[in-house]
Amino acid sequence: MISIEIKSYLLNKKHVFRIAGGARTNTPVLLVKLKYDRFVGYGEASMPPLYGENIATAQSFIKTFDFSLFSSPLEIEAILKSVDQHAKGNPAIKAAVDIALHDLLGKMKNMPLYEYFNLPKKELKTSKTIGIDSAEITRQRVEEASDFHYLKIKLGGDNDTEIIKAVRSVSDKPLFIDANQGWTNKEEALDKIAWLKDEGAIFIEQPMPKKAFNDMEWLVARSTLPLIGDEGIQRLEEVKTASNFYHGINIKLMKSTGLREAFAMANLAKSMNLKIMLGCMSETSCAIAAAAHLGAMADWVDLDGNLGVTNDPFQGHQIINGCIHLNDTNGIGLINPDWNKIETYV
Repeated sequence: MISIEIKSYLLNKKHVFRIAGGARTNTPVLLVKLKYDRFVGYGEASMPPLYGENIATAQSFIKTFDFSLFSSPLEIEAILKSVDQHAKGNPAIKAAVDIALHDLLGKMKNMPLYEYFNLPKKELKTSKTIGIDSAEITRQRVEEASDFHYLKIKLGGDNDTEIIKAVRSVSDKPLFIDANQGWTNKEEALDKIAWLKDEGAIFIEQPMPKKAFNDMEWLVARSTLPLIGDEGIQRLEEVKTASNFYHGINIKLMKSTGLREAFAMANLAKSMNLKIMLGCMSETSCAIAAAAHLGAMADWVDLDGNLGVTNDPFQGHQIINGCIHLNDTNGIGLINPDWNKIETYV
């Protein structure tokens, strides 16, 4: 029989994190531990306030789901279907269960997850995210990220020009641009895209509000850079119409309900010739380790959510010179996790 334990946790950020939608210094997380026979699997629900989940909703979801209906993690398809139908929404806590189940399966089958998904082991060049800030702090953050091959720059506030000038004063690295729905005028957005292309941007992530469908249709037909849907593309169903509004999608485990659906989203996106970005929230090394196993499917990787925190309770894949090196530990790839040493946040 499958048993479950949960721990609430508050993941603290090294710096104030600002995007177009606000600022925060921490992220509530619910950690999940599944046991079956002699095997243990770990998962995580990271819940930035923007998406409407919190520790209380995640705890309620877990406490009202009956794992005794299933005899083994090998029933993963049936379990995750039941988890998804248990309550609407709640993608992060569903992802936590999914990640823990896949960790269990990998250990039971004696293989790392990239092998389970029949994917190659690939060195992943992840970007390093720089939040909205003053020119002085932006320059400092960029210099701190000197080992990384790509910089992900948050825009969408009232100082976009200042930020890019600050970045370019200390670095010539290629840029991932994330406006976080912050641009509201399509003509101005188009002008900014042209300017950012000249500044070395590779793509623009979620330039306009996710429900500005007409504006995004207009913009995607004219943009000189690829437009990537993040807030606007969360689950598999939305991928089916994504090409009306975007050139690619940002897949995050916390949006997609986990690895199972993220894998399906990536396969569908490839069949539609959509670009694939693999992203994250502020997360521990647990969720980052899990997502990295899908890295071979991605055109661009943004898995740095564990690098900007001060109290990561796990250790996963190594990041050397801005590259994630997948280890061959069975399951998601955590190194000697110690559940008992993780302090619960009340």
